[in-house]
Amino acid sequence: MRLVFMGTPAFAVPSLEALTAAGHQVAAVVTQPDRPRGRGKKPAPPPVKEAAQVLGLPVWQTERVREAGFVARLAGLQPEAIVVVAFGQILPREILLLPPAGCINVHASLLPRYRGAAPIHRAVINGEKETGVTTMFMDEGLDTGDIILQAALPIGPDDNVGVVHDRLARLGSELLVRTLELVAAGQAPRTPQDQALATYAPPLRPEDEVIDWTRPAAAIKNLVRGLDPWPGARTTLDGRVLKIWRVRVAEITRPDAVPGEIVAADPAVGILVRAGDGIVVVEELQMAGGKRLDGRAFLRGHRLQVGAVCGR
Repeated sequence: MRLVFMGTPAFAVPSLEALTAAGHQVAAVVTQPDRPRGRGKKPAPPPVKEAAQVLGLPVWQTERVREAGFVARLAGLQPEAIVVVAFGQILPREILLLPPAGCINVHASLLPRYRGAAPIHRAVINGEKETGVTTMFMDEGLDTGDIILQAALPIGPDDNVGVVHDRLARLGSELLVRTLELVAAGQAPRTPQDQALATYAPPLRPEDEVIDWTRPAAAIKNLVRGLDPWPGARTTLDGRVLKIWRVRVAEITRPDAVPGEIVAADPAVGILVRAGDGIVVVEELQMAGGKRLDGRAFLRGHRLQVGAVCGR
């Protein structure tokens, strides 16, 4: 098929690569403008732009797909379908109606659950044991279009969001190729979503990164792995920000301690912190301005006071 591909982050790259490998003609790749990145805040291209350049595909970057000039330019390509994977902008009705085969989206959840911008993070944070990918015909709603295909993926108890992200990106690319085969043959199903089952995955906010030590130990573990490797769960200790990258739930309790209290900080025992209903062992952490370290290495360079309370 003659396609236009719209996508921006790393999640979309396997889908773009799979389309070209499957023999589809990608007339243009539309992505977000270069953004400041890294400590130097120098403009850097989005991952999809980098991938498209390697594949030798024309790249269009725009702040607003709603601009009349852009819509007209897109129409000039005469795509049979437009494929959208984590693009980052809402498509107007004029674009949705443009291709005869429709606009097809790859969404990283089993819709209608986890509609919205952060479905992978939210699924891990919420302790889900399963997630997946959905392809759908786009409409003017937020991830409300008719479902074409779905594929499920288990989430392991220790999987972080980075692991789940990469698995879903690969699964999504495979599902997209199968979806376009059906669309090209005029055999793609259209299954309306059950609105009564819909849940939402709003964008992450800075306050979502803060560990609430009154929460159950299992919930704290899910938060930590649901924010690793980006943006990272955090707490404060003695006025300094401490990133927490990996924890496990301990089999012991310390009912005499308060939530957030450090009850042990010994290389032989580990860094133990009281949670709402038990103890978590902090296995990997990072002081502001420092490196990610495992608990033992951290204690060799930093002294943690037993009895100090995190989050105060």
